[in-house]
Amino acid sequence: MRLGINLGYWGAGMDADNLAVAQEADRLGYSVCWAAEAYGSDAPTVLSWVAAQTERIDVGSAIFQIPARTPAMTAMTAATLDSLSGGRFRLGLGVSGPQVSEGWYGVTFDKPLARTREYVEIVRKAMSRERLSHEGEHWTLPLPGGPGKALKLTVHPVREHIPLYIAAIGPKNLEQTGEIADGALLIFPSAAHLEDTAIRHIRAGREKAGKTMDGFDVCPTVPLAVGEDIDALADIFRPYTALYVGGMGSRSQNFYNRLAQRMGYEKEAAEIQDKYLSGDKDGAAAAIPRELIDSTTLLGSVERIADRMQAYATAGVTTLTLAPAGFTLDERVAALRAGVEALERAGLAQ
Repeated sequence: MRLGINLGYWGAGMDADNLAVAQEADRLGYSVCWAAEAYGSDAPTVLSWVAAQTERIDVGSAIFQIPARTPAMTAMTAATLDSLSGGRFRLGLGVSGPQVSEGWYGVTFDKPLARTREYVEIVRKAMSRERLSHEGEHWTLPLPGGPGKALKLTVHPVREHIPLYIAAIGPKNLEQTGEIADGALLIFPSAAHLEDTAIRHIRAGREKAGKTMDGFDVCPTVPLAVGEDIDALADIFRPYTALYVGGMGSRSQNFYNRLAQRMGYEKEAAEIQDKYLSGDKDGAAAAIPRELIDSTTLLGSVERIADRMQAYATAGVTTLTLAPAGFTLDERVAALRAGVEALERAGLAQ
C-alpha cells in the first residue's frame, strides 16, 4: 500500500506551509500529492506550483470539477500538467454537488452518471490525440452547421495514458467508476465497511468491463492525528465530519449523509443534518458518534495507526491518502513522518 498526502483547499489557513508539507512528503517517499477545489482556489494552479518545486511525488486533482470545465479544456490541462511535471500528473474528476454546480457554475445538476461517462470518453479521446469529434446527449463536437472542425490536441503528454480517477460515493457511481476509470477517490472510508460500501460496487464495474481489480487504485482520503487521547483527537475532526454529513448538499441530496447511513448511522445522520441545516453547527458536531469519527480516521499512537493501516490494506486500499491534522508546520510534518513509520510497522511499505 502506498501513501498520499491531501493538501485540501488553498486558502484554508495553512497556505504558507503547504509547499513545505508537499516537499517533505516528496522527501519521505509519498506517492502522490492531491489538491482540491470547490468555489475558492482552483486545483490546476496549486498542482503546477507544487510540481515545479518537487522532484518525484505525483501531483493529482482531487478533484477537477466536471461542471467547471469543458472536457476538452480538462484534457488540455491534464496534458499540460503531465508535460510540465515530467509525467507525474494524475487526473481526478467529480461532478461536485448540486449547490456548487448550479449556484457557482450555472450548470444543471442532472444525470450525473451519464454526464460523467460522456465526459470521460471525450477527455480520453482528446488526451489520446485523436481528432476530437463526439455526438452525445451532453456534448456535440464539433457543433453542427458552423465553422468548427475536429481538432487534435497539440500538446504531447509524457505518458500515453494519464491515470484517471473519479470521486465516487454512491453505489451506482462506484460501479461506473470501476468500469471506466483507473482509480476511485473515496472519502469517509471505514475499513470495516469498505467492502460493502465501496469495493463490491467497484468490482462489479470492473467485471462489467471484463477486468479484475488488478491495477485499479482504491484511494481514500483519511484524516490523521497522532497522540494518546483518542477522545481529544476525535474532537479535532468533529467540525469536518459535521460539515460533510450535515451540510454538504441539500437535505434531499447529501451523498455523505447517505454514506453514514449505509454504515449503520441512520438515526445519527438524520440528527446531524437537522442540527446543521438549522444553524446549530456546534450541536451537529456534538451529535457525531465518536465511533463514526474513529472508524473513518487514523487516530492515536503510531502502533494503533499501523493496525488501522493494516485493516485498510486488507480491505483493498492500494493508496491511502492522509490529511494530517495540525495548526503548525511542525505538527503536520510530524504527522507525515508518523504515517511513514506506521506504514513500515504494518509491514506495508513498498
